[in-house]
Amino acid sequence: MMSIAPLLWPAAELDQALSLLLRHAGLAADPGTLPSPPSMVDDDAVEHWLSAAAAPLDLEAEPLDASYADAAAMLGGCAPALVRVPGEDGAARFLALVRRARGGVRVLGPDRRARTVSIDHLHAALCAPLEHAARPDVERVLERAGVSARRRERAAAALLAERLGPRRVAGVWMLRPRAGTGLGALAADAGVRGLAPRLAGVHALQYALWAGAWALLAAGALSGRVDGGRLAGWALALMTAVPLRALSTWWQGVLGMRAGAALKRRLLDGALRLRPDEVRHHGAGRFLGTVIESEAMESLALSGGIAAGLGAVELALAFAVLAGGGWMHALSLASWLCVVAAMAARYGRLRARWTAARLEMTHGLVERMTGYRTRLAQQDPARLHRGEEEELERYLALSAAMDRAAARLPSLAARGWLLVGLAGVVPAFVRGGAVSDVAVALGGVLLAWQSLARLGPALLQLPDAAIAWTRVGPLFRAAARAEPTGAWEARGGGDGDRAVLEAAGLAFAHPGGARVLDGVSLSLRRGDRVLLEGPSGAGKSTLAAVLCGLREPAAGSLLLGGLDRWTVGAAEWRRRVAAAPQFHENHVLTGTLAFNLLMGRRWPAPPADLAEAEALCRELGLGPLLDRMPSGMMQMVGEGGWQLSHGERSRVFLARALLQDADAVVLDESFAALDPETLSVAWRVASARAPTLVVIAHP
Repeated sequence: MMSIAPLLWPAAELDQALSLLLRHAGLAADPGTLPSPPSMVDDDAVEHWLSAAAAPLDLEAEPLDASYADAAAMLGGCAPALVRVPGEDGAARFLALVRRARGGVRVLGPDRRARTVSIDHLHAALCAPLEHAARPDVERVLERAGVSARRRERAAAALLAERLGPRRVAGVWMLRPRAGTGLGALAADAGVRGLAPRLAGVHALQYALWAGAWALLAAGALSGRVDGGRLAGWALALMTAVPLRALSTWWQGVLGMRAGAALKRRLLDGALRLRPDEVRHHGAGRFLGTVIESEAMESLALSGGIAAGLGAVELALAFAVLAGGGWMHALSLASWLCVVAAMAARYGRLRARWTAARLEMTHGLVERMTGYRTRLAQQDPARLHRGEEEELERYLALSAAMDRAAARLPSLAARGWLLVGLAGVVPAFVRGGAVSDVAVALGGVLLAWQSLARLGPALLQLPDAAIAWTRVGPLFRAAARAEPTGAWEARGGGDGDRAVLEAAGLAFAHPGGARVLDGVSLSLRRGDRVLLEGPSGAGKSTLAAVLCGLREPAAGSLLLGGLDRWTVGAAEWRRRVAAAPQFHENHVLTGTLAFNLLMGRRWPAPPADLAEAEALCRELGLGPLLDRMPSGMMQMVGEGGWQLSHGERSRVFLARALLQDADAVVLDESFAALDPETLSVAWRVASARAPTLVVIAHP
């Protein structure tokens, strides 16, 4: 182990450190010319620079933070990563973590060599500012307690962990392929690509040892020479197969967990990339069904896929054995597998009909629950539950048919083959054929029977996963969509001479529909306050979504600070143009009030951000609400916590937009649920805090 001082990179050479790190970690063979490092090396500047440098390489830089108590675990599992290390002179330096190694982490230094550094050394370097502030008090306590010098270091570490445990530690950026990149890169990043062939090889080896052991014993029995050597070989082969079986089981679990994590990451990224037109008409019920199906696909596809892959290995060995006993036996197995495939296809069709009925019931139930109070007030009580019994009866009938097919398929696949296979062996036995041929054929039949018995669950899981894929596939494919990444130099907003937002000839049309916007031109400068009025359906909300970067115009130009969306980047555009959508398209998430207010900023929020959020809430007239809440800003709100009124929710949405420190704020009917007095207060606050403000309202 060694000190980290020779491994620190100065901020001016951050581009060189990143280039070498990407090569050593196998993330980019030729990173090319990277943007110049930022002049300011605070966390926000480094994050923007890393995002701009990684995006063209189809990579992402994820900022990490952890509590002081969990920082060591974070450092042990984040490589490849860049870590900002504060220096005693106040200048920030960086460590380039390549990969986890025995005894620590491999770190790449400015001399282009990688060395192993212990986790304790890395933890001490990252947490030095926190420990430096608390160290004098700890030393005084230890001095007064009379702790000996031999035990002082361990005692100091324990006291620091107790005192600093919940404090957040940041300055770590993990580099990895983007979730929407190719499956090969995702598999390599998850450690799946190399593990799958090793698992197949180990499983085939342990299965071959098992079959060979019994073949050795059977050959001796048929020849009448079962001696001690054969028995020893039989026992040795079986004993060797035991650890291989344990290793195969272990790798199956590791493969399932890693592949499941990669799949969840891709689906989440795809969900965040869905366009507004793809989600606005589906309803909460169908989204709940998609979530349920995504969970099913993960568990069914991974478990069924692994079982099917290993079963295929076993069936290949069974084919080889059967072919040794005669090609007719192998042909019988191939024919039976076709029958099993037909049964699985029938089960799949029944499962698809059952799934469609179940998801439709889920959607209807959720939608009815969402509007239950309205239905009670407005719908005829005699028609309140009309159609529900018929829907349930149809669902039960489909369930019964599917359950019968599910019960028959695994049992018939294995037991049916046993009958077919034995029927093929009987003629040779009756004719008095060679005993060795009959024994080999019988062994092959039993091997195939055992393989089909193990493959039984996969025969149900794979059709289920294929059906779930029809619901989840759009999310998976959406993750591959490219978004404008922007250039590192494209920062800064409009000033008095340059428009913050400038549009010329904007046009937009929904897919398959007529143009909602056509020939829209505008220029918004810093300090402007614009009121946009119009009847319902005139395109006001669509224009707001285009200005905020949520929709891409079909024609025309749109500039932010003189730069287009591809230069600024989609994420940076949304950061600099904040919006409060219409009430029915905005949401209070289950979490703390502080989390709901500061979603567009850093989280966990530093004390300064929390203080600013509370001050803004009180300016908006939410002070009495905060005073009533037992936990104040940390009170749980939303579906699982404190319920907010329409007016309170509207002001939370307004505060959320204003707290993003954007260059322009677009408020889409944000004042519609407020009484005149509260509206006047909210308008004054919004006008005072927003650099540029666009308010959309009905006439």
